[in-house]
Amino acid sequence: MQNLSTQLKKAFDAYFEAPIEAWEEFAAHCEPMIHRKDEVLKKQGNSEKYFYFIEKGSVGVFLWKENNFVCLDFAFDGQFCCDYMSVLTEEPNDLELVALETTKVHRMTVENFRKLGDKSIGQILMRKSAESSFVDKQKQQIDLLTKSSEERYRELCQRFPKVELRVAQKHIASYLGITPQSLSRLRRKHA
Repeated sequence: MQNLSTQLKKAFDAYFEAPIEAWEEFAAHCEPMIHRKDEVLKKQGNSEKYFYFIEKGSVGVFLWKENNFVCLDFAFDGQFCCDYMSVLTEEPNDLELVALETTKVHRMTVENFRKLGDKSIGQILMRKSAESSFVDKQKQQIDLLTKSSEERYRELCQRFPKVELRVAQKHIASYLGITPQSLSRLRRKHA
């Protein structure tokens, strides 16, 4: 098993290849946690208190809309997650983070995350993180407006192999912007 600093570096190298020493310092501020399926990591109406790295498992980002939660995003093994909008604005909002399966994370307080951002390498990592998050969200919005639900489903399955075995169908359908019945039809078509 790789140590945490090596896992962090590997996960972030696609965005920026920081020296292992930066990740060793990052890892030193992390606390391992296990969250059970459906456990809330950040409740709606609260400010984000932590920045997470998922070692194993998955987390969904949800927004309450018309009497139920809408899934806005997923994060899986080897990915970072948090309510980044709350981290940046330092304000509470209506986003909720929920473990979608038993999930092992390494969490760092937002205060420590900001302190690391005061260092030059931390500033680069935070900027690259914000930039990649922005690009991902823009691509997701463009895809929602320009691609069919079938194309979005295929791409989701390519991006997150076996997602249907790890995430409830209602969450996948919500993320794709379709009904669970439409998702069932898509799954049968691609089985």
